[in-house]
Amino acid sequence: MILVLALAITSCDRDLGPVISDSPEAPSIQSPGDGESYELTEDMADEVLFTIEWSRADFGYQAGIQYEVQLGATGDNFESPSRLGTTFDTSYDLLVSQLNSTLRFRGFQPEEEAHVQIRVAAKLDGARGQEAYSEPISLYVTPYDVVIVFPELEVPGNYQEASNYGSNWSPGDENIARLYSFDDDDQYEGYVYMADDDSEFKFTQGGSWDVNWGDDDADGTLQADGANIERDAGYYRITVDLNELTYEVIPTEWGIVGDATPGGWDEDTVMEYDPDEHIWSITTDLIEGEMKFRANNDWDLNYGDNEGNLMLDWDGADNSIEEAGNYTITVDLNNAPFSYRLDMN
Repeated sequence: MILVLALAITSCDRDLGPVISDSPEAPSIQSPGDGESYELTEDMADEVLFTIEWSRADFGYQAGIQYEVQLGATGDNFESPSRLGTTFDTSYDLLVSQLNSTLRFRGFQPEEEAHVQIRVAAKLDGARGQEAYSEPISLYVTPYDVVIVFPELEVPGNYQEASNYGSNWSPGDENIARLYSFDDDDQYEGYVYMADDDSEFKFTQGGSWDVNWGDDDADGTLQADGANIERDAGYYRITVDLNELTYEVIPTEWGIVGDATPGGWDEDTVMEYDPDEHIWSITTDLIEGEMKFRANNDWDLNYGDNEGNLMLDWDGADNSIEEAGNYTITVDLNNAPFSYRLDMN
């Protein structure tokens, strides 16, 4: 009986599995040094500014550890950090263009020195909850100004005035809805709100009617100087492929999804559209975890953020919510590049 009891206790101990330390050893940044200064220039954009190196974290047993390099403004205690990159290694090469775009999207002005902090967050691969953070280092970085101009198509129509896109049938109106070719490959995408049923539109290039396309047979193919395209009221994702002369118009309703959100990973928490500002927004409580943006309670249309720079990437990485609280979340799908904000109230 004693032998059986001993074996049972041993078996139970084995079933417990590895135990995560309550006080894991955090990573420690080894380079660059604290207080370093950098002046960024556009001709350096594709260069590695520096390699961030750190010591390995220790959670009490051997396991895969994922590291996230985070940037925050000095004094904000990493309340809303930007993700510079993730890796399973203990180093990360940071490109000049990547740091510059992150600083610019956080509101730091070009040609003005920004005082920022960088830290490394460590967590067990596949695990949620416990993380270990390095002590931050301070950096002084001067970003440069860069204007990205994407090729555009205009979407003029009889819906413009009612939907706050300027004057009807005016392709040259500065407020007109636009589609963008992000890879300069004659494939365009964008989002257009139509306030009324029986809306009609066409596609133009160059802000005039000199080059325009419609659809004579209402079959998704384009013809030069073709017939008006008709749709009822809605918020649409529109894609145009000028290589094949085809287009697609999909109605969308946008929301947030993830274990940080009220609906978890199974159900969208729907955002509200503002037709005056052309943005989606919501104010809601979030908990620590991950989230993304998606349309129509389905994964066919979703955005994440690969670089943690507040720019939306198609089917991109999850957004990390580091601190529970009440947030106002906004998404701009009207201007390129598409972007978002997470502001804690």
